[in-house]
Amino acid sequence: MAVRKLFILPGDGIGPEAMAEVRKIIAYMNAELGAGFVTDEGLVGGSAYDAHGQAISEGDMAKALAADAVLFGAVGGPKWDAVPYEVRPEAGLLRLRKDLQLFANLRPAICYPALSAASSLKPELVEGLDILIVRELTGGVYFGEPKEIIDLGNGQKRGIDTQVYDTYEIERIAGVAFELARTRNNRVCSMEKRNVMKSGVLWNQVVNETHKAKYSDVQLEHMLADAGGMQLVRQPKQFDVIVTDNLFGDMLSDVAAMLTGSLGMLPSASLGAPDAVTGKRKALYEPVHGSAPDIAGKGIANPIAMIASFAMCLRYSFNLTKEADNLEKAIATVLDKGIRTGDIMAEGARQVGTIEMGETILAEFKALSA
Repeated sequence: MAVRKLFILPGDGIGPEAMAEVRKIIAYMNAELGAGFVTDEGLVGGSAYDAHGQAISEGDMAKALAADAVLFGAVGGPKWDAVPYEVRPEAGLLRLRKDLQLFANLRPAICYPALSAASSLKPELVEGLDILIVRELTGGVYFGEPKEIIDLGNGQKRGIDTQVYDTYEIERIAGVAFELARTRNNRVCSMEKRNVMKSGVLWNQVVNETHKAKYSDVQLEHMLADAGGMQLVRQPKQFDVIVTDNLFGDMLSDVAAMLTGSLGMLPSASLGAPDAVTGKRKALYEPVHGSAPDIAGKGIANPIAMIASFAMCLRYSFNLTKEADNLEKAIATVLDKGIRTGDIMAEGARQVGTIEMGETILAEFKALSA
């Protein structure tokens, strides 16, 4: 039986509650489907700071590097607002992305038919929505140097963040977008700000060159990122795959998330380059939502994004396509039956908490897997 090594980092806030529902699915898959998952668990974010004075310990970082995939919950909360910048909870996630070289962030925005009325847009604009945003994750303004605050004297300071991209970084993220588009509707829209940013000019040039050299069968268009944000809320179904840089990807994927009705619904995957020998990619899977400290511990958090992130893990890290399909179908079936957590509650539906939602999805998954 194949051994599949998963490293679990529940994190802070609602992260541990949502992750608990994924553990139940893993346990079932091991016991009944012979999945062979071997799990270990560590601390990240505020919980790691409380225990180690770091956003992630060296020991847990080593375990993440050794795993086939990392399942990540959420980090942060007001408790840690005053900790030093370099050990803030979010630094743990940034280090995981950087050290695992997870350059490709995949953020699907899918509107389940049962939730089309939950979107802030008209149902006809979002029903059947299926967008994939491919965000470059290890470059750009979040990692560029210099990054500092300079004292100019006379009570004045200057904050500096540097937007930097090299050709190879753009080539590889564009390649991921084009390859994924081939498995979908074969369309890519590249978004940047070439009208005011030199990095945007280079981005546009390299995406065009990559397209011409290897992916001319894929339909490619370009859009300025601010116009792209407008079009996402005007006519979102015009898009198939969107590829963009770290900063714009952060913002545009959150806009796309709200089209679906709730941040609590959406998963994400962060992938590295294929290993030269094994072909396997380092990978981290996490829900798009944050730690939601205001509802942590109340048993009302929506676990669907965490469960759907595990489905992405099954698909991209372990090639368990059938199991991934069944888990995603289980989520859709539960929603079709009118079962809702509070964030997606609708008139006539039945409201449940975190545990009941997770266990109901597991029951559907078991039925589909039988």
